[in-house]
Amino acid sequence: MALDDLKADYEARKAKALGMGGPEKLAKRKAEGNLNARERLDVLLDAGSFLESGLFAQGVRPEVRDRTPADGKVAGFGRIEGRPVGIVSNDFTVLGASSSAINGKKIRHVKDTATKNGLPLVFLGESSGARMPDRMGSAGRAMLAQDPYEYRRLRETPWVSALLGPCYGSSTWYTALSDFVVMRKGALMSVASPRVTSLAISQPVDAEALGGWKLHSEVTGLVDAVVETDAAALQLVKRFLSYLPSHWREPPPLAEVPPDAGAAARGILDLLPETRTQVYDVRKVLAALADPDSVLELKPRFGRSMVTALARVGGRSIGVIANNPLFKGGAIDVDACRKATNMLVLCDSFHIPILFLVDQPGFLIGMEGERRWAPGRIMNWMSALQQVTVPKLSLVLRKSYGQAYLNMGGGRNSHEVACWPSADFGFMDPGTGVNVVHGVTREADPERFARLAEELSRDTTAWGLAGLYEVQSVLDPRDTRDWLLATLAVHRRGPSKGLGERALANWPTSF
Repeated sequence: MALDDLKADYEARKAKALGMGGPEKLAKRKAEGNLNARERLDVLLDAGSFLESGLFAQGVRPEVRDRTPADGKVAGFGRIEGRPVGIVSNDFTVLGASSSAINGKKIRHVKDTATKNGLPLVFLGESSGARMPDRMGSAGRAMLAQDPYEYRRLRETPWVSALLGPCYGSSTWYTALSDFVVMRKGALMSVASPRVTSLAISQPVDAEALGGWKLHSEVTGLVDAVVETDAAALQLVKRFLSYLPSHWREPPPLAEVPPDAGAAARGILDLLPETRTQVYDVRKVLAALADPDSVLELKPRFGRSMVTALARVGGRSIGVIANNPLFKGGAIDVDACRKATNMLVLCDSFHIPILFLVDQPGFLIGMEGERRWAPGRIMNWMSALQQVTVPKLSLVLRKSYGQAYLNMGGGRNSHEVACWPSADFGFMDPGTGVNVVHGVTREADPERFARLAEELSRDTTAWGLAGLYEVQSVLDPRDTRDWLLATLAVHRRGPSKGLGERALANWPTSF
């Protein structure tokens, strides 16, 4: 073939591959307000940085080769704010981005290359699941498990998933393995599609109930953030990665400290009510302590008696586990246990120090918790906590009762423990304690009840534990940010250059 013919053939093949599922399908997506697979890369990646891998890949079966440009998954490497990443963007206009032998090879190549070269990995999910008839019969079975480590997570690099449409099959599996998941409203995620599920159980299935954003952000906890648009989801992917290192052999990046950092901390006394039983928003306390506009809350709709977040103090990334008195008075339920453990795993895997903000009346006890194996959740948390190798700081704002005192970093479960003068270290609420120990209620004998409650409250103050050196510092709340800065500077893991031992790096991704 002549050189001009070769060039013409190349350009024609390239145009067909870049044309994706064709102009009609692309126009339909645009009319619906959704970005296509390549437009998503344009939003997420630095301009001109995408290096595509497998542009000319096609489906392996002869009858679909001409209908599968890039085989339905746009894969390769690019940069996010100057940092190299690996990426797979599902092209739903090509056979529903269904999983096949060829695009599976593309995913494996990008995943292996990212792992070996220390690149975060981003999955932009939208897939109809396994491609039929590729997966049928013995030949279909032989396609599976060609990579014996396909679903192994040792957290060598961060994985992030964005759920941007129907997600079944591999899009679901990689989401469940990811460190951060953002979901656009209207997207779906489940093991199989509503149609397949309906056929399997012989009854109608509502798509949102099966795998919508409310289910995964409020019930399963598999989704960390919910947004309205593709563009908002992609911006959150960028933001999450900004707190993390590219790989496990480096510490998190250092960000510039805003000039007004620390101003809010000086007004922190206005955020905590004087009355112990009055609730408040712990997010406001965290925002006052952190660098301005640096708090990224994770799983805000799940396990709501706990707040977990990434933030920065003095430009350095920290992970925060905080009790939330606005919900159930801060009592810790089984979902909050899972949420806290998940945060410990993320931070220990990527060298991020942990700060506990403590104000809790204990674990939420009752029939529902026991049926959902609350003792196992509590001990999972304790097991993870005692394996954490990054710096752990605990700050007690008010209550720290019962076994949860230990789970929230009390005693030697933190490297440093500080408290405000308002801290209360009783085993349980004094009113409850009087009833349990003495069988006396406020209604039956108010005078005796008050006297016994006062007796049970003795030696539960900050000063009692400080005298026993069970807390290392009692702080004027206005000095808390300065204490954080100084303490993080001490516990900087200098000999290891800020790196922990990552004891939790192979902890299960869902538990």
